[in-house]
Amino acid sequence: MLAQLFRFKGGVKPQTNKTISVQEPIAQAPLPARLFVPLHQSIGGAPNPLVQAGDTVRKGQLIGGADAWVSAAVHAPTSGRVLAVEEHVAAHPSGLPTLSVVIEPDGRDEWIERRPVDHQSLPPERVRELLRDAGVVGLGGAAFPSHAKLTPARSVAMEQLVINGAECEPFMTCDDMLMRERADEIVRGIAIFRELLAAREVLIGIEDNKQEAIAAMHEAVLRLAPDYRVVAVPTRYPAGGAKQLIRVLTGKEVPASRRSTELGVQCFNVATVYTAYRALACGEPVLSRIVTLTGNVERPRNWEVSLGTPMREVVALARPRADTGSFLMGGPMMGFEIPDLDAPVVKATNCIIAASPGLFPPPPPEMPCIRCGACAEVCPHELQPFELYWFSRARNFGKTQEYYIFDCIECGCCSYVCPSHIPLVQYFRFAKSEIWAREREKQAADAAKERFELRNARAEREQAEKAERLARAASARTSEKKAPPERTNAVDSPPAAAAGEPAAAAATDADAIRKAAIAAAMARARAQRELAQPKNTDRLSAEQEREIAAVEARRGAQPATPEATAGAAGSGAPAGPQRGE
Repeated sequence: MLAQLFRFKGGVKPQTNKTISVQEPIAQAPLPARLFVPLHQSIGGAPNPLVQAGDTVRKGQLIGGADAWVSAAVHAPTSGRVLAVEEHVAAHPSGLPTLSVVIEPDGRDEWIERRPVDHQSLPPERVRELLRDAGVVGLGGAAFPSHAKLTPARSVAMEQLVINGAECEPFMTCDDMLMRERADEIVRGIAIFRELLAAREVLIGIEDNKQEAIAAMHEAVLRLAPDYRVVAVPTRYPAGGAKQLIRVLTGKEVPASRRSTELGVQCFNVATVYTAYRALACGEPVLSRIVTLTGNVERPRNWEVSLGTPMREVVALARPRADTGSFLMGGPMMGFEIPDLDAPVVKATNCIIAASPGLFPPPPPEMPCIRCGACAEVCPHELQPFELYWFSRARNFGKTQEYYIFDCIECGCCSYVCPSHIPLVQYFRFAKSEIWAREREKQAADAAKERFELRNARAEREQAEKAERLARAASARTSEKKAPPERTNAVDSPPAAAAGEPAAAAATDADAIRKAAIAAAMARARAQRELAQPKNTDRLSAEQEREIAAVEARRGAQPATPEATAGAAGSGAPAGPQRGE
């Protein structure tokens, strides 16, 4: 029965350049002298290092434990000795380093004890944990932890499980060769995912320019799972995008604000289900992946490469030609130029292209946008890239969000057709990074404000509690003073006149203490004046000496004690200017 196919809007048809790398079977790449295994190889949290310099590891041993649910573990690709756990350049456009485990292989390739599991005898939650601990992530390029996608929506039944074998990116053939050579294991991996999601239907989408892969998958399905459907979809970029393939096979439009599971459908790459099968049925975590080496090379081919292998040693296997100027990781539409060939192969490394001026001519100079609308016609998400371009260039990031910039999957169709040769995707990436940076700053400011408000609230609460304690203590003292004295015999009761004597004595003592404090302060002031020796007094004139003597006489005439001051005030002597003078 022929499957009904739907169309997605937009898309382009670039030259595929795939046949040059499918002439030979997948080969096993040799181990390098050093492996640089990054701990962060997936979307989500960075695994915590579980080894240190000097440790001996075996192949498949856990060296980085997942730190959160949206995270995936990392394992030693071979046996050997850990030389360091340090920062090393990463396979990223920025070229920034990331924490990596440096391993020196011992050549024995000695495995840990592998323990296959029967997933059907385990609860689904336990199977997802095993996939997380095996480091299974999306190998189509996104590297999203697969176990997190294997949780179905509670309110919507899973209708279709879509397996992505489209591989629409030009030059890339790693999934094509995997389906040709290991179709049985792919189908068995699909069965695991179908049981976890309880999907009613399985659809395997493969572009119609991969006839050998379609035939191999058809044969495996007929033998192992006759109810699965292998569907040849039209070759049109980006038909390999998850939302585009879901649209083509099921007719369902997945909005940007919703997950596909809410519509009863989920999508996985063929390499992802293959590694999931190996993890459960063979007890082998993700230690390697298929990488396409192609472009301006003498021997284009697909290689199975251990994770952590420096790309410099990988590209040497394809023998790049002399005029090779740079290398791309990924395809020419969504990939990026590798900033440093010392960067290692990671789980997201599906293709390495040797670029030359003949293969990828330098881009013409950027010209002003003429608002022709060609970019909007090919956008698979029906956006308006020319508007996003203007607002991104003007740094009006609020407007870019109003035009749904985060719906953009950066497929590159708009840049491909732009007659003004504007690198539109680069502007969109810039705008997204700025929005994310400002959002992080806002979150940090909000967190600081919350801490400040909590601190103030705590201080006010402590002050209120202290005031309440003091009020209770004062109230207790007042109650004690107001309490009536105990009754005694009339003979022992003091006369009424004697009751006021203690209060008078207390007032006299307080007055004496105050006068003594004033006298002590004046004495200290006199001592300080005496210690301060006058300066520049060795060459005084007679008139200056007379003025100083007069000042000192006036100082000596001033009263020196509170009693003398009080006497002078009572004698009627003037004590300073009076009001009205």
